[in-house]
Amino acid sequence: MKRMHVHISVDNLAQSIQFYSQLFGSIPSVEKPDYAKWMLDDPRVNFAISQRGSKPGLDHLGIQVDSGEELAEIEQRLQAADMSMLTQEGTTCCYAKSDKHWVQDPSGIAWESYHTLDSAPTFNDANDTAANSACCAPGAETINFISRKAGSCK
Repeated sequence: MKRMHVHISVDNLAQSIQFYSQLFGSIPSVEKPDYAKWMLDDPRVNFAISQRGSKPGLDHLGIQVDSGEELAEIEQRLQAADMSMLTQEGTTCCYAKSDKHWVQDPSGIAWESYHTLDSAPTFNDANDTAANSACCAPGAETINFISRKAGSCK
């Protein structure tokens, strides 16, 4: 089963947690000093917010899957769309270890498709330069550079 993922950078985490908890009628399933996440069933969405120095607003969108097979299906669709893609295996981001594929839509909005493998004690992996930004979404330059190194035509 797939779940829509939305991640928003916020100015004030405490106020935002209070607002979104009221809006969703639910407290966060994960709450850290710089991050909160709601795993909602109605609507079925993984909604996350963070306060890590990014400009407030939409950080990235994504599709969370429950299995490696579902992730491979999305990867095939992205390849068929001839998108520059960054693949990360076992990467740590947002207090979770995941396998993921990153692309950017034609307007430059980052899209993450991922399968969560386990929780993690830190927001990101300090050794992963792509993940050392305010969130873990790599920029267009990173996606295009890594895709060219891998032999992609984009």
